[in-house]
Amino acid sequence: MCFRVGKTHKPAVLPGFTAQFHSSIVPGTPSQILRPEAFKIRPTWTKQQYQPGYPNTVKMAPKKTVRPAAENISLGPQIREGELVFGVARIFASFNDTFVHITDLSGRETICRVTGGMKVKADRDESSPYAAMLAAQDVAARCKEVGITALHIKIRATGGNGTKTPGPGAQSALRALARSGMKIGRIEDVTPTPSDSTRRKGGRRGRRL
Repeated sequence: MCFRVGKTHKPAVLPGFTAQFHSSIVPGTPSQILRPEAFKIRPTWTKQQYQPGYPNTVKMAPKKTVRPAAENISLGPQIREGELVFGVARIFASFNDTFVHITDLSGRETICRVTGGMKVKADRDESSPYAAMLAAQDVAARCKEVGITALHIKIRATGGNGTKTPGPGAQSALRALARSGMKIGRIEDVTPTPSDSTRRKGGRRGRRL
C-alpha cells in the first residue's frame, strides 16, 4: 500500500502517538510514490507522565513540618517581669546643639548617643526643642531594645567660663524620655562650676552687642 505526495492525505495516527516523517522517496516514478515505511509511529508520553489515571492523578499534599517558634532574643540582662533596669541619660544642652547620651550605671559603656544635629538639616535648628525631642525618642527606642526600662538623668550646660544655664533642648529631651515610657529616677545638674577659671572672652569692657 502506497501514499502519493500530490494528495493531502494524512496518515491515521492513534491518540497519544505522533508520526515522524522520513524522506525515503522511490526514484524513477513521476508521481514520487512514498513507501509506508516512511512514517515511524512512536508514543508522545514521557516516563513521568505514564502513571495510572494520568492526567487526572491526585498529588498528595506536602507533609507539614513543625517549625520551632522564633525565640525573642534579648540583648540586655535577664530580668523578671516588672523589674527595673537602670541606665544613665546624660543630656548636654548648649545653645548650639543637644546631646542625649545613654550609658550604663558605671558610665563606661555607651549604649546609645543621638544629637539634635542628627535629626534636622538646618544648622540653626540643632539646639531647638523639636530636635531634642526627636533625639530623645530615638534613644528611648534603643533603650527598650537592650532591656533598659528606667533612667537616671544628668543635665549639663556648657559650664566652665561659659554659661551655666542649660540650652532650650534640655527640658524637651527630658519630657520626651518620660513620655516614651521610660521610668525616671533621680535628676541631677552636673554643670561644671569652676572655683577659679581662665579669663572669660570678651575683654575688659565685655561683649558689646
